[in-house]
Amino acid sequence: MSKSNRKNGLNRRHFLASAAAATTAVSALSAPTVLAEGRPRVVVVGGGAGGATAARYIAKDSEGAVDVTLVEPSRAYYTCFFSNLYIGGFREWVSIGHSYGALAANHGVNVVHDWAVSVDRDARSVGLAGGGSLAYDRLILSPGIDFRAGSVPGWDLSQQNRMPHAYKAGSQTQLLRAQIEAMPEGGTYCMVAPPNPFRCPPGPYERISMVAHVLKQSNPTAKIIIVDPKEKFSKQGLFEDGWQRHYPGMVERIGPDFGGDKVEVRPEAMEVVVDGEAMKVDVCNVIPAQQAGGIAAAAGITNEAGWAPIVPATMQSRADENIHVLGDAAHQGDMPKSGFSANSQAKVCAMAVRGALTGSSVFPPRFSNTCWSLIGTDDGVKVGASYEATDEKIAKTDGFISQTGEGAELRKATYEESLGWYAGITADMFS
Repeated sequence: MSKSNRKNGLNRRHFLASAAAATTAVSALSAPTVLAEGRPRVVVVGGGAGGATAARYIAKDSEGAVDVTLVEPSRAYYTCFFSNLYIGGFREWVSIGHSYGALAANHGVNVVHDWAVSVDRDARSVGLAGGGSLAYDRLILSPGIDFRAGSVPGWDLSQQNRMPHAYKAGSQTQLLRAQIEAMPEGGTYCMVAPPNPFRCPPGPYERISMVAHVLKQSNPTAKIIIVDPKEKFSKQGLFEDGWQRHYPGMVERIGPDFGGDKVEVRPEAMEVVVDGEAMKVDVCNVIPAQQAGGIAAAAGITNEAGWAPIVPATMQSRADENIHVLGDAAHQGDMPKSGFSANSQAKVCAMAVRGALTGSSVFPPRFSNTCWSLIGTDDGVKVGASYEATDEKIAKTDGFISQTGEGAELRKATYEESLGWYAGITADMFS
């Protein structure tokens, strides 16, 4: 690794240190909310990069002064970030799975494995699918995404085994990898890419790279088709350059100029119809249009587009000051919907909640994000930025992106940096 990359690189230790530094600035005291007798109660819905981080930081930093409950249906959490590397054969399945045991054992978080199905904002309670409810003084919603019904004609969740989305990590990710490995010689993999905004803007195109990596080794005459409603996409020049270098002639993209915004699917026939013309495919990865996870709508805090507007400095819902929204579900401004973003927002939210409930110090919020993508073996690229809270939105202040033509040593260092970040953020969420 070059001297400059050693200076700028992220490993687990550096990630955790920078996370702590992100909220050190001139302090201001926040008056605690007047509560009923007993410890103030925080309920966190969703155990991903936003929710798990917020639960851990509130419990840890309040030193038991706040009662924290995390509601998450899955007992093992599989990260969407790095799931593409599993598809590409660069990670084992077990390496992207994490449990919630340490949150309970180390920090006293009450982990409830159930679905949150309703929010009574007047009574300040969350209803659970298994029965009963949880009272809260502050509610943090980090439910990730749901798919917009009818956004891809011919596809709904009943067809996800035939045409998987694999955009919520778990069995769908394993299914898509199995389908790719079972493709006939010279077969066709088709991705129906989502419209903006959606979770992890570079994610579909990193997935194309990983699918191409697998097929180049096992099925080199196979074809990959991207049907894309967007005129452009994240890191487009970097991905297209990488596809040409690593997988020449394998990847074709159909954008809106050629009907990429006029697509339907026929799962039973394994056909994709683009601007009225049907084509047979062997694997079809449908990533539909997205919106905030359903509990946000159930709470009545989403806008017409299905996302939850927030107050940037605290991540509070603009509809209810006692609810905070994190990560993919939030309509917040310039930050992309990513695991790094959710983790960054969670620390700002945790500080604001702890300050409101206990009177502890609150610092000016700072946000950051980096998204790494792997194009081929040791060929990593990244894009990222810093952000600040304005009255209207979380606003970008500066940014960076990898460049085409970078040397092999730098690209390898960028990939290795992403490995350090993964170790760091998962420790920050679950340890």
